[in-house]
Amino acid sequence: MTMMKTKLPAAGETLGRYTVERVEALPEMSGKLLLLRHENGARHAHVARDDDNLAFGVTFPTVPKDSTGVAHILEHTVLMGSQKYPVADPFFAMIPRSLNTFMNAMTASDWTTYPFSTRNEQDYFNLLSVYLDATFFPLMRYESFRQDGHRFEFETPDDPGTPLKLQGVVYNEMKGAMASPGSVMWRAFGKALYPDLTYAQNSGGAPEHIPNLTYEGLRAFHAAHYHPSNAFFYSYGNQDLRRVLNAIEEHVMSQFQPQELDVSIPDQASFGAPRREEITYPGSDTERGGQVLLAWKLGYSSNPDVNLRWSVLSDVLLGNPAAPLTRPLIESGVGSALADLSGYRDSFREGAFAVGLKGLSSGKAEEVENLVLNTLKGIATQGIDPALIEASLHQFEIQQKEVSNAGYPYALQVMFRLLGPWLYGGDPVTGLRLDAELTKLRADLKGGKVFEPMIQHELLDNPHRVTLVVTPDPELAARTEQAEAELVRQLSKDFTDEDRARIVRESLNLKELQGQESSPDVLPTLSLADVPAKVARPEYTTSHEGRALVGRVPQPTGGLSYLDVQVKLPDLPADLLDILPLYAFAVTRSGAAGQDYVQLARRIEASTGGISASVSVGTAPDDLNRNRLALTFSGKALARNAGELVNILHDVIAKPEFDQERLRQLLEQRLAGMKASVVQSGNAYADRLASAQVSPSAALDERLGGLTALATLKGIVEGAEGQAGDLNARLNDLLGKFGRVTELLLRGQPLLCLTALPEDIGLDLTSITQEFHGDAPVGRPQPGLAGRTPQARTTDSPVAFNAAAYLTVPYTHPDSPALLVLSRLLRSNYLLKEIREKGGAYGAAASFDTRSGNFSYSSYRDPNIARTYQTYRDARQYLNTELTERALTEAILGASKTLDPLTSPDTIGRMRFYGDQAGYTPEVQEAYKARLLKVTLDDLKRVMDTYLTPEKAAYALVAGKDPNEDTKDLGLNWDVREI
Repeated sequence: MTMMKTKLPAAGETLGRYTVERVEALPEMSGKLLLLRHENGARHAHVARDDDNLAFGVTFPTVPKDSTGVAHILEHTVLMGSQKYPVADPFFAMIPRSLNTFMNAMTASDWTTYPFSTRNEQDYFNLLSVYLDATFFPLMRYESFRQDGHRFEFETPDDPGTPLKLQGVVYNEMKGAMASPGSVMWRAFGKALYPDLTYAQNSGGAPEHIPNLTYEGLRAFHAAHYHPSNAFFYSYGNQDLRRVLNAIEEHVMSQFQPQELDVSIPDQASFGAPRREEITYPGSDTERGGQVLLAWKLGYSSNPDVNLRWSVLSDVLLGNPAAPLTRPLIESGVGSALADLSGYRDSFREGAFAVGLKGLSSGKAEEVENLVLNTLKGIATQGIDPALIEASLHQFEIQQKEVSNAGYPYALQVMFRLLGPWLYGGDPVTGLRLDAELTKLRADLKGGKVFEPMIQHELLDNPHRVTLVVTPDPELAARTEQAEAELVRQLSKDFTDEDRARIVRESLNLKELQGQESSPDVLPTLSLADVPAKVARPEYTTSHEGRALVGRVPQPTGGLSYLDVQVKLPDLPADLLDILPLYAFAVTRSGAAGQDYVQLARRIEASTGGISASVSVGTAPDDLNRNRLALTFSGKALARNAGELVNILHDVIAKPEFDQERLRQLLEQRLAGMKASVVQSGNAYADRLASAQVSPSAALDERLGGLTALATLKGIVEGAEGQAGDLNARLNDLLGKFGRVTELLLRGQPLLCLTALPEDIGLDLTSITQEFHGDAPVGRPQPGLAGRTPQARTTDSPVAFNAAAYLTVPYTHPDSPALLVLSRLLRSNYLLKEIREKGGAYGAAASFDTRSGNFSYSSYRDPNIARTYQTYRDARQYLNTELTERALTEAILGASKTLDPLTSPDTIGRMRFYGDQAGYTPEVQEAYKARLLKVTLDDLKRVMDTYLTPEKAAYALVAGKDPNEDTKDLGLNWDVREI
C-alpha cells in the first residue's frame, strides 16, 4: 500500500467545472467519500482509500418500455467500436492488452453499468479512455447490431434456398437464460409485483420480442440515455482525483451540453388484493421442479432506515438454517429448499420481500401460501428472540469492517453499495456508512418491538402481494422451438426476392467485417515491462503443534480473524470418495458436540461471520499423477470472538453429529441447487466431463463436483434404477459412511493457517490440533480415467455447451508457460471471433490449468454443435496465419494476469502458506513467470503440435438434443445420456 498521492479537496471547492458538494469520512474502511457535480449535471463519487487496486465505473439509468432487450443489446454494441477506437471489438481486444483485475459491463432492470479495476496506473488510464469513448461515442454499426442483437440468416448464408433462421449473440444468450427456472422467476417477479413500471419488461430481452427492436430504436435509446446529464461516475483508490476528472472533462464533458431526460420511475399503485401468477419453464422434472414464491412490495429502497431494517429482518427470518422462517418451511417437508429470490430485494425503487419453497410437485401453491402466512403470523404473535436480532446485527458489524477482494474486487463492492441509494435519489453515503441508522435501530429496539409490527403491517396486512407459481413444462421447449419457427415464417412471409437477396448481402457484409483485421496500433496497451517479475511474499511464521503444521500470518485485517484448517486426507475407499462432497456440504449445516443443527446454526451466527467446508484436489508441481485430496474448514470472526470460532470449528471437525431427517433436507437442497446449475453452467460441466477422460486430477474433480457427482446425489435422494432399498435405508447407509469419513479425517495431515492483526496472532489453536492422531500417510488417489468416448448429456436447454480437452504437462515443465500463453491467444484472437461473433454463441474460451495440466476449449450458450467442434479442430490452422509479435505480447500479458490474482489481507497470507506447503513456492512461481516472458510464436506452434493433436482430444457437451446427427461428418460418435 502507498499513501494518498495528492491532498483531497474540501467541500465547496471547484475542480475545473466540477464542484465538490460533500466530503464524508468512511472510518470503517479508512477512507473518504467525495461527491461532486459537473456543470452539465453529471454526478461523480470518488472513494479515496489507501488501496492500489484502482477502479472506475460509469452507470446510466436505463428504463426500457418494452422487452426487446434494447438496454442489453445496447450494452453489447457500444463496446464494439468507437470514434477514437474504430476496431471491431475494443472491449475484448483490451482484455489481453491490460493487467486489469476486473473488466465487464452489465444490464440490470433499470440501469446499465461499465466498471473496471486494475493495479497498474497506466492501465487505468488506458481503460478509462476506452470505456469513455465506447459509452459516449460508439460507432454502433448496423453490422454490430445485427451480430449481437438479432438478424435473419439463411442456414447457408449465401444460399437463399436454405432455411431461414434467427441469429444473434444476445438472442441466443436470452434463449439460454429463459430455460433456467431462476431466470424465468426473476423476469416474472418484476412483472408481477410492479406491472405498471419498467420492471414489467425483460431488460435482457425476451427472445420472442427481440426481433421487434430496430436499429433506429437502438440509436435513439443511446442518444437519450448515454449522456453526461444522465451519468453517475465512480472512481476509487489511492490516485490523483484531479487527473481522473481532467481525463473525463477532456474526453467527454467538453463535448456535451446539459440535457433533460426523465428516467424517473413512479410509485407502483398498490394492489387492492393479493394476486397469483402462474408461469412455466422448459423442464421435465415434474415431481420436484416446481417453485412457489410469495412476494410483497415494501417502502422505498433508497430510504436508509427502511433498507437497513428490512435487511436485518430478512437475515433474522431467513439468514441461516435455524432462522424462524427458514426452519419451519424446510422441516415441513413440503419442498426441498427455499425458493429462488427468497429474501429482501433493494434492486427496485420500491423494495420487495419474498419467500417460498422449491422442489415441489404441482398443485402446492395453496399449501405453500398457508405455510408461509401461518408461520409469519406465529412469529409476529410470539415475538422474535432478541438474541436472534443481536446475532444479525453482529453480521452487519462484520460486513462493515471486512475489506476483502475475495470473489469480487472490494473497490467494486463499494461502488455497488453506494449505487443502490444514489440511483434512486437517496443519499449514497448511507450505502457505505450505516452508523446513524444502526444507532437509531438499537434505540428503537430498546423501546419496544420493531420487527414484529413490520411483519404484521408490511407483510400480513399488505394486500400488495403476489404468489408466483413456477412449474416445469416438458413440452414447452418443443413448443418454443415451433413458435420460433412460426415467428420466422410470419416475419418473412411477405419477403420478396429482393428481401432475400438483401439478407444474403447483409450476411456477406457482416462476414466480411468479421474477417477484417483491426489495426493493432489503435488501442492503448502495456508492455512486458509492466508485468511484475516477483510474487507476493507476506511474512508468516510456522510451528509444529502435535501432528499439525500451523502458519500464523499477521495482516491488517480490520479487526477480523480468519482461520483455515486444511486436512490432507489418507487414502479413501471408492465409496467414501463419492460421498466426500456431500459430507463437506452437510458437516457445517448439521449438529455437533451435543448440539442439534438449530443450536449450532445460532451459535455460528452469534459468534462468527460464517464457516464452511470444501473438498479440493491438489496436484504436485512436477508430477500430474501425484494427486492428493484435502478437506478444508474455514471461518472468520471478529477478534473478540476468535476463541469461539476455534471452539466451533473444533466441534464441527472432531464431533460432528448427523441425523437422518436433517440429512434428507440437506441432500434435497443440494440436489435442487445442482440441477438448477446445469443450465446456467453447462460449460463447466461439459469441460469437467471432457477433461475426466484424459486427466487423473480432472477425473477426481468430475467425480466430486461434476455430472457424476450429480448422478450420485440423485441416486441417493431419488433412487437409482436397479438400486435396492428405500430412501431411509440409503440415508442410513450414508450416515455410516459419514462416520467413517470423520474417523479418516482425524487421521489426516492438518495444516492450519491463522490470519489476524499482529496483536491477535497468538490465538490458542490447541483444541483443534490435539484432535488429530495416528500416522496415516497422505493418500494418493488414482481414479480410473473415463473411456475416451465423446460424452453427450441432454437436458432442458435450447442451446449447447461444447467442450474438448487435452492432458499436457505439469507446472514445472518448460512447456507449461507456452501452453498458458497459447490459451490466451486462442481465446482472444480466434475463438471469440469464430464462435461468438460468427457463430452467435454467448461465450467461447480456451483455458489452461497450470497446476492440473488440463487444456480445454469450451463454448457457452451456443446455437451450434458441429460448427463449434470444427472450429476447435481448425485452431492449428489459425497459428499458420500472419501472427505478430504484438499478438504474442498481448497473449503473454493476458497469461500473466492469471499468475497475479488480486489479493487482500484475508487471502494473501493464506495463499502463500498453502502454496508453499504444496511446492508452489515463490521461487517456483517466479521461475514460471520468467519463462512466460520468453515464450515465442514458434513455442506456441510446437506445443500445439506436441500436446493438442486431434487424436489426443476428449469431447463432451451438454445440450438439449442428441448431437449424433449434427456431427456425423466429423466422425464423432456420442455416448448420449439424459441428465
